[in-house]
Amino acid sequence: MLRVEQVEKSYKKGGLMSKERQKVLQNISFVCQQGECLGIIGESGSGKSTLGRLLLGIEKPDRGTILFEGKSVEEPKVRLGHISAVFQDYTSSINPFYTVEQAMMEPMKQQRKSKQEAQSKIDQLLHQVGLNSSYRTKYPHELSGGEAQRVCIARAVATEPKCILLDEAISSLDGSIQIQVLELLKRLRSIYNMGYIFITHDIQAAAYICDRVMIIKSGQIEEMVRIEHLKDVQSPYARKLLQMIIT
Repeated sequence: MLRVEQVEKSYKKGGLMSKERQKVLQNISFVCQQGECLGIIGESGSGKSTLGRLLLGIEKPDRGTILFEGKSVEEPKVRLGHISAVFQDYTSSINPFYTVEQAMMEPMKQQRKSKQEAQSKIDQLLHQVGLNSSYRTKYPHELSGGEAQRVCIARAVATEPKCILLDEAISSLDGSIQIQVLELLKRLRSIYNMGYIFITHDIQAAAYICDRVMIIKSGQIEEMVRIEHLKDVQSPYARKLLQMIIT
């Protein structure tokens, strides 16, 4: 489904006139299959969120290719309706002047659904994320953090995409709410047969939801391992990151 080949990314270091560049990602290559949940794990500054922006087509790599079903993610029509995203900062992810209904209606406009179809879909999605129809008329400031993130997830699912990228999507939530959202994501994945790219620094959350994890250090892939083989990681860095869940 998603194929990344020899991707590199760097940014200017210093002032606007500086020619010096800092390499953020180097020789990143991997494949994420249809319906798979792939975790991308790394400490702050490892390059994982930069990789997320490249996967979404928000930024372009300096070198390499990122293909979704054989076509470049840089083309908007390749991403539209097929790749969605949920970010860490749910407070800025929803237009503060939009009701929940308006926010959820936004991605569905591209699908040219009738108003009746869209309304029915909103009720269904709200129910699936554990919210009732009364939330339709609420504004972002009237929602708790967990409720706001559930709305963001419902909006991401609205077009029934093949892949959702979740960039630190639970890290701003309280512990008990994190578990609820992870359970929700598991349930939605089984309903819609979606794949996830789960970007996080939280090893335990990745172990809970992912099929495989890709560990990134200083912009390079340190190790790729299936969840059931976490205890078999080879690199010292991967072992250090995984200490908290290896018994």
